[in-house]
Amino acid sequence: MRRRSPPPSGRSAIAEPVDFAQGLTPLARLALAYAPAGARDRWLTLLALDARLAGVVRTAREPMLAQIKLAWWRERLAGDPAGWPKGEPLLARLAGWADPAGLAPLVDGWEALLAEPPVDAATFAAGRATALTVLARELGSDPALVEPFAHDWALADLALESEASAIAPVPPASGSLPRTLRPLAVLAGVTRRAAARGGAPALYPPGAWLTAVRIGLFGR
Repeated sequence: MRRRSPPPSGRSAIAEPVDFAQGLTPLARLALAYAPAGARDRWLTLLALDARLAGVVRTAREPMLAQIKLAWWRERLAGDPAGWPKGEPLLARLAGWADPAGLAPLVDGWEALLAEPPVDAATFAAGRATALTVLARELGSDPALVEPFAHDWALADLALESEASAIAPVPPASGSLPRTLRPLAVLAGVTRRAAARGGAPALYPPGAWLTAVRIGLFGR
């Protein structure tokens, strides 16, 4: 019988932790960098959940299969974390949240994009906004502050998609956000700038990153 070789010295047989930041867009990773250390873990969890749901929708070959996957997430979030299945690292990160069930509208928002055109922008924006108010409460911030910025980000994000090119972002959210919510200001500001300047390619030129740095440092 052939013996199994032991793990190389210094390496554990246990799987390495998932690097959720690697699954985020470059813009989301940059926005995350402006979260204070005490808020960064919660921000990473929410952005990772948003990215996971986006992946379900954007890579779906059949809407029904995507709906099944989204329904799984909706049911998990609505259920008792004590009964969540083991082995899903993202659920493990959400288990410590005070109100994971409050994130279920984010699933509804992404599912709305599976419907026949026209795109249900209102449901999508409301889903993101609701999820961000949950995050604000987790961070001890005023949930009312995030709604205009969350809608701004969601609608500008949709406007970058070719199939939603007719969607116009709402007027820019005014004011600034506290440091715990600064990543949202970066996401909204840079995405809105790109939507106004011709689409997704405008997310990445140096001017976009300068906008992100300015907003990240000064809040506007």
